[in-house]
Amino acid sequence: MSQSHSSQQSQSSSSAVPKFDRRTLLNRSLLRGLGAAIALPHLETFACSPLTNSTLAPATTPSGMPLRMAFISIPNGVQQNHWFPTGEASEFNLNSTMQGLAHLKDQVQVIGGLKHENATAGRDGAGDHARASATFLTGARARKTAGSDIFVGTSVDQMAAKSVGQATRFPSLELTCDAIRNSGGCDSGYACAYQYNLSWSSPTTPVTPDANPRSVFERLFGAGTPEERSKNYLMRQSTQKSILDFVLEDTKSIQRQLSSNDLKKLDEYLVGVREIELRLNSATQFSSIPNPQLATPDGIPPVFAEHIDIMFDMMALAFQTDSTRIATLILAYDGSNRTFPEIGIAEGHHHLTHYQTVPELAAKVARIDQFYIDRFARFLDRLNKMQDSDGSSMLHNSMIVYGGAIADGNRHSHDNLPVLLAGRAGGQYSAGRYLKVPDQPMSNLFVSMLNHFGCPTKTFGDSDGEVKL
Repeated sequence: MSQSHSSQQSQSSSSAVPKFDRRTLLNRSLLRGLGAAIALPHLETFACSPLTNSTLAPATTPSGMPLRMAFISIPNGVQQNHWFPTGEASEFNLNSTMQGLAHLKDQVQVIGGLKHENATAGRDGAGDHARASATFLTGARARKTAGSDIFVGTSVDQMAAKSVGQATRFPSLELTCDAIRNSGGCDSGYACAYQYNLSWSSPTTPVTPDANPRSVFERLFGAGTPEERSKNYLMRQSTQKSILDFVLEDTKSIQRQLSSNDLKKLDEYLVGVREIELRLNSATQFSSIPNPQLATPDGIPPVFAEHIDIMFDMMALAFQTDSTRIATLILAYDGSNRTFPEIGIAEGHHHLTHYQTVPELAAKVARIDQFYIDRFARFLDRLNKMQDSDGSSMLHNSMIVYGGAIADGNRHSHDNLPVLLAGRAGGQYSAGRYLKVPDQPMSNLFVSMLNHFGCPTKTFGDSDGEVKL
């Protein structure tokens, strides 16, 4: 393309997009109504001019789109023989566990060889599950205590949130599909806080995740204080109205300003919000917004897969609306002995991992691994179908880690960890490969991610360099 042609196209594009001052941009980031404030997806009509590499802001891609960072935690390690691919680099074949990702193979890196030395027993003895959870995103060794003197490290997501979190409504979003316990002892002398939290805002302060889809929905789309959101929710329930009904006038107003592409994007987004709302109403029955601090919150969908899918869907909406660019999700706490009747497995997961020398039981562990991968693949599919204003998919403009700090659940090993990295960070990463980085601390991966996220970092946890992505 010639320089003059490129310049004309740029001028034409910029003249087609209305110019707004900062106040207008902020006002148009939400649809407002009585007791509701629904965040808008990223719309080209209200977007600032794309950034260039020389002006790349924190947590943005080279094209100026929001760059999303997420961490998904799985429990109890994986069935090794069914997990790791065959082949190397781009010439690799997914193993049976990962077949659900086959159509997204070019968007994913399988990383082999990462380790978490600080999750090993050392002189601390038993307690690998609690230690693994505490170390996974911190790279630090947890102080062995069941008391209040907990100490581990600041997690990678919270390092990023402190640096760039002020750019969005929520600095970060912490979710779980399991119980919440922040007091008492849970695993061989380790505090429950280690085992049930991934995010740590300081070495002594876990960031408690939200287990309840309804409370997450109300945080994202309700307005006012928790009490006001609860009142609005009860009003919607009593009148059988959707949250979209409360922003209807503002929706009509903004639709008159949008391009045809943005109209389509907004319509798809609102359909997605309504779909989640209907699923929540169907799956959960309660009279008030539940308290996420309770050990067993009311209103959890009775089917585990549905619980996971709804949490993933709301994470996607939070990213789509730029409500946050940083999120964590615990699919199940490490050490979980959950059963899986929906896939015909009556034995507990943790129990099964200690009998993997029995082929029949090892196969069941692999099926559980595949269950989790299939849920993750569904989430990636959703991100891949959501388009940013630069024409790329949201998955392209993301970096999403999936894995855990235990490799083999039978041996409680912490080397050659099961780790996937999805997305291309807006073109900054390669993908579609099996990347082997033998005997590197997982903290090296986090150093690389923080640097690509616009958080200049030389060391993190027990890092000794960077993973070349």
